[in-house]
Amino acid sequence: MTGEKVCVVGIWHLGSVVSACLADLGYSVVGVDRDEKKVESLNNGTPPLFEPGLTELISSNIKLGRLRYTTDLGGAVKGSKFVLITLDTPVNEKDEIDLSELFDVAIGLSMYLENDSVVVVSSQVPVGTCDQVRGLITTNNPSIIFDIAYSPENLRLGNAIQRFKIPGRIVIGANRDDTLDKVEELFSVVNAPIIRMNLRSAEMTKHAINAFLGMSISFINEIANICDELGADALQVASGLRSDERIGQTAPLNPGLGFAGGTLARDLKILQELGTKVDRETHLVNATLKVNETQNRLVIRKLLKVYDSLEKLSVGVFGLTYKPGTSTLRRSAALQIIHDLVREGVTVKAYDPKADLGEVREHKEFQFCSDPQMVADGCDALIMITEWPEFKNLDFNSIKQSMKRPVLIDTQNMLDEEQMREKGFLYFGVGRGGKLNEGVH
Repeated sequence: MTGEKVCVVGIWHLGSVVSACLADLGYSVVGVDRDEKKVESLNNGTPPLFEPGLTELISSNIKLGRLRYTTDLGGAVKGSKFVLITLDTPVNEKDEIDLSELFDVAIGLSMYLENDSVVVVSSQVPVGTCDQVRGLITTNNPSIIFDIAYSPENLRLGNAIQRFKIPGRIVIGANRDDTLDKVEELFSVVNAPIIRMNLRSAEMTKHAINAFLGMSISFINEIANICDELGADALQVASGLRSDERIGQTAPLNPGLGFAGGTLARDLKILQELGTKVDRETHLVNATLKVNETQNRLVIRKLLKVYDSLEKLSVGVFGLTYKPGTSTLRRSAALQIIHDLVREGVTVKAYDPKADLGEVREHKEFQFCSDPQMVADGCDALIMITEWPEFKNLDFNSIKQSMKRPVLIDTQNMLDEEQMREKGFLYFGVGRGGKLNEGVH
């Protein structure tokens, strides 16, 4: 099937990665987005946000003639057997999802879809959304012969290209065997096992995966909070958990901050709403969200182990993006922590190697510094938030000398505790209760 035309609708992180990777795997890809400036930037080889290797992948496939971007939905759909919907489905501050753009696209597609085409939704959507998309297309164009499938995205910011090309598996949902066959053929260029199921099961699978990941994170964070007070080490506990074959070595049991970015919380909120809709309780989902909502207060709790009051303190923050390997600040834990600190009367300086400060604009509550040393200068405490690899190699001797008091809160447990203490830092990890209170008076 390589060489065949594929249309990808919605170009932010998911769409830019999917379009570039499919082109790199041999398809002729046209990406569509209604944002003219974004389309112009993409055609010049610049993706809408930082992702390692993505700029080079887009540029090389544009030069090979296998990839282009446009605002013309009709022209992009023409001749395309597959139309992939990869819209970023936005959520508000309460993690409530907005599907209006997706439904607008469905209505637009009804005017241009060709017979026997397949619409493949990969956006993060609630169960039943694909049936709604099908209904909108059919209502607006009853004569069109098409089918719809759902294949949930499997990307991770910072490692998205590899995750697309070498996934652990590909989930495909559709209600007809011939549609499943077609979508399986589309993804045959990717070397991965295919898991086939019906449409709503595939939609629910995405919710269930993210809810389970969120539950695991909240679980280990709750264990870590108890460890902090009882002299146990949550990292050692996590190692013991992973040694149990029923849990496994890859279990997401890394004590630290709550999950951020909106992705996991979005699915948990959707499951809450679905439970209410069908009159079923969601006790575990509710508890997972409650733990997560309070977890980031750990920074303030640890500061108050050292200082009687936070008012007028100067605090430095290393890392603003919600995870390493990306430039986006969307739903970043760092921004929420900074907001909470400022509300307590703290002055905040921050550094991040890739952060897109345009996403905060006039709402910025911190002074951004161009290098880590400037952040440390004169501050009462440093907080490590995003696990950027380069932070492990900072000159901590120089940083310590610049600080007013060498208090270091490592929310990711990314630094060596013994080394930091030997350098003279009052070091706080998360869940490292075995040594947490040494030297705290």
